[in-house]
Amino acid sequence: MIRPVLLAGAAVSLGLALPATAQSPPSAADRAAMIESALSAAPATLRGTVRVADFDGNVLREGPPGFTCLPAPPGIAGPMCVDEVWMGWIQAWSKREPFTVPRVAFAYMMAGDSATGGASNIDPHATTPSAANDWMVEGPHIMILTPDAASLQAIGAAHHHGGPYVMWAGTPYAHIMVPVGPRPEQRSVATAR
Repeated sequence: MIRPVLLAGAAVSLGLALPATAQSPPSAADRAAMIESALSAAPATLRGTVRVADFDGNVLREGPPGFTCLPAPPGIAGPMCVDEVWMGWIQAWSKREPFTVPRVAFAYMMAGDSATGGASNIDPHATTPSAANDWMVEGPHIMILTPDAASLQAIGAAHHHGGPYVMWAGTPYAHIMVPVGPRPEQRSVATAR
């Protein structure tokens, strides 16, 4: 539930081939706030060692290979921790290129979406809620990529019951959403910006 415009710098920092704009490193206070935001997405088992980067391409804290946590981008989604397969997914999604999931992969958004965030459950590139795009602001959740398309069909896209559901079904960016905490208030079309 990330937007392409905000991913370019982080992608360069993490070895992805997206264009980046020149940005100055964050101040110490901004750096600390971004690390705190990014780590809020991680399960407790990752918080002490995970790599942290920002959306301008700055590595805020080194860590072992595997997962990278990113702070909440302004106005969309929320902070997230993604594995290496998800980073490839982000690159493909941001360029609107096909993506084939090579293995089961995980991403954590344990802080959930921000109140002004969320995403369409059907349109991978929608940026605001509309009457037709089934916008969802999710609480704490885990996201799973799977190479098994049949498992996605078995789960389905219905998210109103509170259990796992498939976001962006039928697209190369389909993934399983697993809610693990309460949902925040939903954004309505009338209040969308």
